[in-house]
Amino acid sequence: MAVIEVTDLRKGYAGQTVLDGVSFSVEEGEIFGILGPNGTGKTTTVECVEGLRRPDSGTIRVLGLDPAKDGRKLREQIGVQLQQTQLPENLKVWEALDLYASFYAESRDWRELLVEWGLADKRNARFGKLSGGQKQRLFIALALVGNPRVAFLDELTTGLDPQARRTTWELIKQVRASGVTVVLVSHFMDEVEELCDRVAVLNHGKVVAVDTPSGLAGGEHRMRFRLMAGELTDLSGVPGVSDVTRTGDRVVVTGRGDFATAVTAHLARHQVLVSDLRIDKRTLEDAFTALTGRPLD
Repeated sequence: MAVIEVTDLRKGYAGQTVLDGVSFSVEEGEIFGILGPNGTGKTTTVECVEGLRRPDSGTIRVLGLDPAKDGRKLREQIGVQLQQTQLPENLKVWEALDLYASFYAESRDWRELLVEWGLADKRNARFGKLSGGQKQRLFIALALVGNPRVAFLDELTTGLDPQARRTTWELIKQVRASGVTVVLVSHFMDEVEELCDRVAVLNHGKVVAVDTPSGLAGGEHRMRFRLMAGELTDLSGVPGVSDVTRTGDRVVVTGRGDFATAVTAHLARHQVLVSDLRIDKRTLEDAFTALTGRPLD
């Protein structure tokens, strides 16, 4: 069942179009990623869905509610971690969680969140004294303290060290396992591949693809080698091969399935000797660059 449905969403500022007909849906219980270059409308899209911005046109339904009309009722059921957030410098960690918990009719025990997000020893620390990573973990905990059905996490692990990032990934998986649907805006390819069930790729205010990370990558591989001896015959007819390019003695063969075994057997039959052979799987970053025409910023 779709818990979020966005149809033909449009938004502009000062005559400049930011969102140009964005449409996608998010299924209950999944981690849904939103990828896109800087300035392509990711945060604007999420803020419209959260009810923080009003779209110029289009329809949005979150848990069956219109964020623009049913904001108060919707806020009881969602949690939000914004891309940029600030709290009073002298506010203590426990005070922030206790305050946010008071906003909800059925909040989580914020003491549990202190432990889950590694903030127990910072319980009495003031916000202004926290490190960047500690502040980020606090913001995520605040997004979850209302016991939401849907959590929006914008740039989830910015400022966290590699170990803390992986710990956070595991906690987000536990959040999803508890029944919470997660919408994740991220510029980390490894994070999207690790966490997301499906991904929407935005470019120039439009959704250019929605698929699983592996589906976006396409399942293609590249086989690279250098010719040493023998005459290279036509490889286009080898099972699984979709493309062959040659530059001097360098050859790149693109294909699917077990094409590499078929190519190797073909070369052996024709007594072609090669060196520097390696096989590269097409990555999500390759797919992103192909879809948008530019690498992720």
